[in-house]
Amino acid sequence: MTSTDTTTTRTHVWPTLRYRDAPAAIRFLVDAFGFEAAAVYEADGVVAHAELRWPPGGGVMLGSVRDAGADLHAAPGHASIYVVTDEPDALCARAKAAGATIVRGPQDMEYGSREFSARDPEGVVWSFGTYAGVPHSGA
Repeated sequence: MTSTDTTTTRTHVWPTLRYRDAPAAIRFLVDAFGFEAAAVYEADGVVAHAELRWPPGGGVMLGSVRDAGADLHAAPGHASIYVVTDEPDALCARAKAAGATIVRGPQDMEYGSREFSARDPEGVVWSFGTYAGVPHSGA
């Protein structure tokens, strides 16, 4: 696409994850971290596709482990994801109260971010912090 019209062109990054118990993972990510379940296509406990939105923007896609397409996905529990938040301390407290394993409590980083990291029940490491990346140059 060569268009420079940013009102119609959007780029999003959607990490995709597979879980052994995707329905439980969805409940955990909603309860512990505050994701919003935007779409869940489930039959008999198998999630074919789910989209969880992060309220400030972006999100993740996930589904149940299955043989079809296995070569396109990392094994369950093998991922590390960073999510931008304005309130890492409050989110850490929420995550801990919901049963998340906190692997690094809130701390100020040398690059100016305040962050914490937690492991979900299947081993994925989720880091949340105030660092939103280097600003776009606008070019």
